Amino acid sequence: MTPDKQRRVATAVGFLSGLLACMQALRDQKILWPPDDVWMALTGPQKFMVGGGIALIVVTMITTLVVSRGTARR
Repeated sequence: MTPDKQRRVATAVGFLSGLLACMQALRDQKILWPPDDVWMALTGPQKFMVGGGIALIVVTMITTLVVSRGTARR
């Protein structure tokens, strides 16, 4: 596998892992809007899963932007 393809696979896996972590934490919630009410209804471990999932998504997106800018300058 080429390095570019490995990077794209790692990006996809990171993004989907974050998305699935958020969905898993919100699986049994009856309230989905507004966000403040959802956050108050979550337990401690669920809040950790949502926060970790969002962090994983954000880190994946920032890493993708940095790498794509680096390859564009070449």
